Amino acid sequence: MKKKTKLIHGGIPSDPHTGAVSIPIYQVSTYKQDGVGNFKGYEYSRTGNPTRHALEELIKDLEGGKAGFAFGSGMAAITAVMMLFNSGDHVIMTDDVYGGSFRVMTKVLNRFGIDSTFVDTSNLENIKNAIKPNTKAIHLETPTNPLLKITDIAEVAAFAKENNLLTIVDNTFSTPYWQTPIELGADIVLHSATKYLGGHSDVVAGLVVVNSEKLATDLHFVQNSTGGVLGPQDSWLLIRGIKTLGIRMEETENNTKSIVEFLQGHPAVKKVYYPGIETHPNHAIAKKQAQGFGGMVSFDVGSEENADKLLSKVKYFTLAESLGAVESLISVPARMTHASIPKERRDELGIVDGLVRISVGLEDVEDLIEDLKQALEN
Repeated sequence: MKKKTKLIHGGIPSDPHTGAVSIPIYQVSTYKQDGVGNFKGYEYSRTGNPTRHALEELIKDLEGGKAGFAFGSGMAAITAVMMLFNSGDHVIMTDDVYGGSFRVMTKVLNRFGIDSTFVDTSNLENIKNAIKPNTKAIHLETPTNPLLKITDIAEVAAFAKENNLLTIVDNTFSTPYWQTPIELGADIVLHSATKYLGGHSDVVAGLVVVNSEKLATDLHFVQNSTGGVLGPQDSWLLIRGIKTLGIRMEETENNTKSIVEFLQGHPAVKKVYYPGIETHPNHAIAKKQAQGFGGMVSFDVGSEENADKLLSKVKYFTLAESLGAVESLISVPARMTHASIPKERRDELGIVDGLVRISVGLEDVEDLIEDLKQALEN
């Protein structure tokens, strides 16, 4: 199947019991057993639910893995994956990773003995230099949040296999419509499904896909044991959102190209961060490993004061956390999504106070450009 067809017909596209073309919401906690241990596929909805299972099968097919798992949030998904490791293990992480990922690694999981080192993974030498005897995995964001850096997934995955390490890729920004890391050698793919996969600002969820039966068994054990599962209503909303992912991503990309061109030519913008720009340091890698560059753009307006002026003037860009929705969103990472990262670390990475991040939506692009134009000029 082609991608747009798979979005609609992948996984379990209809209810096998009734023929319903939309998977029903199985709002149920437990299931009748014909005898002790003799149940019809489901026993308790923390362990498995038909609606959630349909979503997990769908994301498995889209990412080309062995099994999919749905969690109550993106952070719950990341935490569950990190629970595959033991006290004393070490994980290498992308340096300008999402603030929530940085926080959970440095403020929560470190208390359980899971160590982490943050490096610029777009340069393989940095990864090699960060390897320790107890390193177990390399966690990549590509593109990164918010500086849109690109890591060569195939290159890192090959190095990881040579060193018996797992490769974990957060694929939230690209989605499986543009990028499929497992095909490039990754072992685990993560999504904050709240974002593009849901696409309508109405669900909070996390998804994981693994590439082996062992990882599937191990992660299901964690999911069932810790219980951070996604409910059936939200699972159904995600299935519905994913069906239109292809047309949303294509339209978003078209809008984004025009907006990036406008921002590059505006004197109030010091720098634009977007992997689709040919002068982007890893533009060639992005073009090689993904079929699109996405709808996330960051740009520097020079100061916190300028950023605040911009935010106060925009009309169609909504000031809000999150991204990947049908409506365009705008944020200041240093004070919002990445506020949990210490200021000195943010400055070192380039997440400066004047950095603005936009998530381009599906509005008419001429309206979006005019909105940014009047806000930047005022």
